[in-house]
Order: sequence, then C-alpha cells, then structure tokens
Amino acid sequence: MLKSIPPIISPELLKVLMEMGHGDEIVLADGNYPSESAGTKVIRADGLGIPELLKAILQFFPLDTYTDINIIYMDTGNGEVPSIWNKYQIILKKSKENFNIGKLERSKFYKRASQSYCVIASGEQALYANIILKKGVVK
Repeated sequence: MLKSIPPIISPELLKVLMEMGHGDEIVLADGNYPSESAGTKVIRADGLGIPELLKAILQFFPLDTYTDINIIYMDTGNGEVPSIWNKYQIILKKSKENFNIGKLERSKFYKRASQSYCVIASGEQALYANIILKKGVVK
C-alpha cells in the first residue's frame, strides 16, 4: 500500500498514468462505450462512476496547457447538455487545473479515442458521459 492514493485508483491505472507523457490522451468511458473494441489498452473500473474517477485522477494528472483543448466531451448531436457535464465542471474547477473543453460528435469521438493511450471502462450509467483528458507537464 501507498499513502494518499485514492483507493479507486487501481495499481494498473496508477501505472498507466505514470507511463503517459505530455500530449497523451486517456478516455474515461461510460458503461455503454465499446471499450474492448476501441483499439487501445483497456483498464476495467467496473462499479465506479466517471465523476469519482475524474476527481481521483486529477489529483495526479496535469492537463495540457500548451493546447487549445485539453478536455473533450462526446457531443450528443442534438444540442442537449447531459447533466453529468455539470458534475465534470464542478470537479474540474475544484481541481484548480486550467482546462478548455471541446466536444466531438460520436463517430469523431470514437476515432479520436481509438488513438488514445488508454480507455478506462467505468460502470458509469449516464449517457454521453465519455470524456477524453489530454496530459500536460508537471510545473
């Protein structure tokens, strides 16, 4: 065991977060996301929601400040704003990270996610809860 690491950060997830370099992207995927067929490494986080994972990950994960967009949501395509996005905003603001959010429609999100470093397959039940984080540097 190590001190001060949230228990929802598994050893495999901690390893991946440490392996990632500047500009690498990680996907926090909801329970409906086709994680296993996404074409990249998958870490299972069954039973965990994305807000809890996001909050825990942002304790260690610097967001990229050398790019225009460092957070990407999967767009609904119909102009609706999923309520989970409000939860993300609160977590991001509390993290004190500089963030700029973009949106990609579903097929473009899937394509971008397939090029990510890793997908975290959560048990999140909210629709359109998928989010990509772009890693920055520690200052």
